[in-house]
Amino acid sequence: MNHRISAAAVATAAAMGLVATAAAGAVDPISVNEALDPGTSITITKTVSTPALPPQPDIVLLVDRTLSMNSAIAGVKANMATIISTVSASQPDAQWAVASYCDVEEPNLFLLHSDLTATTADTVAAVNSITLCGGGDEPEDQLNALWEIGSGAVNFRTDSSRIVVWFGDAPGHDPSLGHTLADATASLVSAEAKVVAISVGFNRLDVTGQATAITDATGGTLLSGIAVDEVSAAIVEGLSNLPVEVAGTSVCDLGLSTTLDPVSQTVTSGQEAVFEETITVAADAPQGTTLNCETQFTLNAADAGDGFTQSVSIDVNDVMAPEVGCVPGPNPGGKIPGSTNSGFFEMVSSDNVDAAVGIYVHDTASSAVFGPYPSGTTIKLTQAPGATPSVVPFRGAVDWKVKLKGDAELHATDAAGYETTSLCLVPPHH
Repeated sequence: MNHRISAAAVATAAAMGLVATAAAGAVDPISVNEALDPGTSITITKTVSTPALPPQPDIVLLVDRTLSMNSAIAGVKANMATIISTVSASQPDAQWAVASYCDVEEPNLFLLHSDLTATTADTVAAVNSITLCGGGDEPEDQLNALWEIGSGAVNFRTDSSRIVVWFGDAPGHDPSLGHTLADATASLVSAEAKVVAISVGFNRLDVTGQATAITDATGGTLLSGIAVDEVSAAIVEGLSNLPVEVAGTSVCDLGLSTTLDPVSQTVTSGQEAVFEETITVAADAPQGTTLNCETQFTLNAADAGDGFTQSVSIDVNDVMAPEVGCVPGPNPGGKIPGSTNSGFFEMVSSDNVDAAVGIYVHDTASSAVFGPYPSGTTIKLTQAPGATPSVVPFRGAVDWKVKLKGDAELHATDAAGYETTSLCLVPPHH
């Protein structure tokens, strides 16, 4: 990306405070709680608001220290503490390194003034230690400096967001100490470092297209035509205009899954990434249970920290009716007669979710209803069309004597409201 910014002449805290107000991003909605049937799914819109600065940034300030950069460097020296505090307000775990380069005609073409540190005083001291050198011809030796940074001169933290903020006002020798544009670019890509290039003055930094090539290849940004008194503001602006890849990884209980559409997307830091999330319950998911997923969203493949972990809780509906019926039961002496015509039955019920389902006995020839009775209840059933329906205690191995006008229709209803009926038949008794 190539940007031209308009900033205050001096980058004061007020001018740069806009970045500090950008709070750490979050997932919306951060949690999902639904009830679904087995074999079904829902799709919801998931919005991830990215922070203005990438998480856990390791920032290398790379400075062209040739004579023509005197005023620009002086401005950065005056504002470096404010730049650091502004960045830290958005990303408290930011660390800074400071490096500089000169021209091939000068000694010490590349200097690492300080490696990565979280100590503001050390970084400010490193910037203040930068001294000017002669430039000789117009091209300078930034390609060697960039190659050095990508090749291990800076000790980047594991899983950090690696950013090189490079400012200068002249193109680079190619090759530079034997390192070409391709070499420098390859080293930075290998180090996973994005480059923010700030072209000071008349955009001579990119006159041969080097800055564009490097920022494009690394997923960085180019700010062109920056006045010498706007460099400090441009540093903060460049850091807050970097592309960030947003993706999510889910860990779910067996029987539950989530997918994101798209799988990942890249936005400018500070903007929102919007996904369609589909939550699916497997057809064989255990009914009557609660299944959970946790989705961790990452920024540039790094843990984004608090606010970027989404929880999904799905109650799997019970969609199966209970079972109910009667089987041959014992007579008072405990023996099971060979024929159900005897009227001795055991009433049984079961459910895939509920531990116990009560059984009601309906008289098909009247409005009489008795129960509930637990599964395993034993009865002596008599059908007497002219009698008054009744249930009285029986004796021995038989719990109840049931007298009905019609047949015994057994009903069982589970907690989900599903009902099953079954007939328990005996010949009428006259």
